[in-house]
Amino acid sequence: MTNVTVIFYSSTGNVFRLAEAAADAAVKAGADVRLRRIPELVAEPTVTDRDAWLRHTEATRDVPEATLDDLDWAGAILVGTPVRFGLPAPQLMHFLDTTAPLSIGGRLAGKAVGAFTSGSAPHGGQVSTILALHNTFCHWGAVIVPTGSTDPVLFRPTNGNPYGASNVSRNQPGNVTDDNLAAVEFQTRRTIAVAAALAAGTDG
Repeated sequence: MTNVTVIFYSSTGNVFRLAEAAADAAVKAGADVRLRRIPELVAEPTVTDRDAWLRHTEATRDVPEATLDDLDWAGAILVGTPVRFGLPAPQLMHFLDTTAPLSIGGRLAGKAVGAFTSGSAPHGGQVSTILALHNTFCHWGAVIVPTGSTDPVLFRPTNGNPYGASNVSRNQPGNVTDDNLAAVEFQTRRTIAVAAALAAGTDG
């Protein structure tokens, strides 16, 4: 059984929907799963849709906050973030900045890791956001698992890059398509398969 941690930051719920789909797919694949949220850095962040932020905050109140133990425990890790000026959200980057004690000790090396995202517009920074997270994963010594162009779901109209599942939200809360959900489910299964192969190779 593979231990899977899905970590996400979401301000109005689109990334959360992708994270939930990833966690559900991992459970269906037989994994032991932790779904973990990244908290806000300040009590009242600046958001474009305050009502949606309040609804999302209430809806995710019972989701446990991410800890370093959640990364240490997992063999497969999926990380989700909205696009912020072509980069991951500061809330997520603040958490990743705390991972040095694990990373320097080699405890994140060899883990299978992938990233997914949501941005407001097509070509609005989804790819650069995922690739920015890949920089962190390289420092960890993790094995990056992209979606690739490896499954028909990735060619559906609202999907469209080989780096990780992504969504075009048009700044609308809850605007995640079934194709987007299918893409992150595929990414999750692929990440678990790589994690299992890595574990089998290590055990062998």
